[in-house]
Amino acid sequence: MTSYVLVLNCGSSSLKGAVINHQTGEVKLNCIAEKLNSSDAHITFKYNEEKETEDLQEKPNHVGAIEAMMRQLKNLHLHQDIQAVGHRVVHGGEIYRESVIIDEDVFINIQKCIMLAPLHNPAHLIGISAAQSVFYDVPHVAVFDTAFHQTMPKKAYIYGLPYDLYQKHGLRRYGMHGTSYCYVAKEAARLLNRPEKGLALVIAHLGNGASISAVVDGKSRDTSMGLTPLEGLMMGTRSGDIDPSIFSFLHEQEGWSLTEITAMLNHKSGLLGVSGVSNDCRTIEAEALSGNERAQLALDIFHYRVAKYVAAMTVAAGRLDALVFTGGIGENSKTSRAKIVGQLGFLGLQIDDQLNAEARFGQAGIITKSYNPLAMVVPTNEELMIAKDTARLAGLTSA
Repeated sequence: MTSYVLVLNCGSSSLKGAVINHQTGEVKLNCIAEKLNSSDAHITFKYNEEKETEDLQEKPNHVGAIEAMMRQLKNLHLHQDIQAVGHRVVHGGEIYRESVIIDEDVFINIQKCIMLAPLHNPAHLIGISAAQSVFYDVPHVAVFDTAFHQTMPKKAYIYGLPYDLYQKHGLRRYGMHGTSYCYVAKEAARLLNRPEKGLALVIAHLGNGASISAVVDGKSRDTSMGLTPLEGLMMGTRSGDIDPSIFSFLHEQEGWSLTEITAMLNHKSGLLGVSGVSNDCRTIEAEALSGNERAQLALDIFHYRVAKYVAAMTVAAGRLDALVFTGGIGENSKTSRAKIVGQLGFLGLQIDDQLNAEARFGQAGIITKSYNPLAMVVPTNEELMIAKDTARLAGLTSA
């Protein structure tokens, strides 16, 4: 019997799922439930390149979506092959440094971290409860976005604030995209035919959400995101680093509340805010080529800030063996990669136009002329990383 892991990523009104062979990486079934808790809730399944959508009006919530998933698995004769369920959980605070089997204590600890991820952790808890009610006879594992970064030293994660705020509230930098970094670091080492130990990487996870990390010996030394995903790089709709005094300035000049300013910084800023066109890098690149000056400015800011953070993370790493691009933009935008690397000549990096053009749409590869240091593309696969971690903890594999 083939052993599969069900990987779930629950949002407040959505649920993404994938049935994965943790040994081969084969994705047997994909699904996404959208508009949950509304009258037009539905779930779409993708199997053998064919899509099928099911209405969830009778039970338009996470339980209804997972029950629909179970029905689909039964129809495909896959339900008995699900040996474990892996849950993506955004925030584990300082409690979790690695993935864990979910029990009552873990559930309570995820609740305790709600104040650190008020939009994400409540949705994860709903999804965990719903999945446990349907897949009640298999292990469930929590895989935390923040866990990978728990190896950062204090000098990298403590804010320059009164120290008792850290002691009282856990107010510190945590970082995100940890599952992606863990996978990409291992894959980069494999592709370079080098052990993780002794390898100094700066990994740029560039997508609608974007961050950069220094990874040495397979462990996080520093990362650009902070208490929340808002800190760091300018992103699709997030501002990234700003002067905190902007809050009081906008409150006084525009009369905006803290909630309104926070929403603007998260949802109306970044590439979207500067370009006035879109948060999608592909659209902005097309607009820039057609002469849209604000679109070009948005790209210039994005590329400059990424390059600046690469230099900063090289300090954290102590040296640079490889700059690794991943994420939707990092894997596919040859233009962005060339512009970023073009500002990093002082590190010894020089883009190879042909190699850069070839490393797209799922293709990994080195994209620079020199190999010491080098820049490369490594497609991420967070779902497979979650599946592997889940299988390991569930006793499905010895690795």
